[in-house]
Amino acid sequence: MGDPGGPSPAASVRPSARFMRAHPAHWIALAFGAGLSPFAAGTVGTLWAWLVWALLLSGLSPTAQAVVVALGVPLAWWAATVTARHLRTADPGAIVVDEVVAFWIVLWLISPASFGAQCAAFALFRYFDAAKPGPVGWADRLLHGARGWKGGWGIVLDDLVAAFCTLFVIAVWRAW
Repeated sequence: MGDPGGPSPAASVRPSARFMRAHPAHWIALAFGAGLSPFAAGTVGTLWAWLVWALLLSGLSPTAQAVVVALGVPLAWWAATVTARHLRTADPGAIVVDEVVAFWIVLWLISPASFGAQCAAFALFRYFDAAKPGPVGWADRLLHGARGWKGGWGIVLDDLVAAFCTLFVIAVWRAW
């Protein structure tokens, strides 16, 4: 039935703009509202990540981008942990900060990349994140699911693995 210290699905809270404004972690976890999308919140969150990358982060040096990514991962863990607890759900679909930081890793490591290459990276990342084949599914089950509630790492890990799988396919494609 889940971890006794974890959230209870029966008592889950539905996220809203009001909920998002209630705590700084909610703003971050819901990617400033992208996670409130009524459909495909993960895709909307990934598109939001891409837009922020294009408008703000792509102009930074690779070192500065690395710092943003390095700080973003633990920040995502914290925001996802707090927000999931407040929503009383182990892995709420509205939490999209995991997609954001994972896709930033992809964009950072393929830079500089053409728009077409970024589109391919987006499609691959969304496939791995949504379908959860192989190692992504394993990571998803490892930190929650059958093993119970594990906080923000359970939310973030599968997206990091999806980013790795995306980068692996791109590397194989480039090498071929």
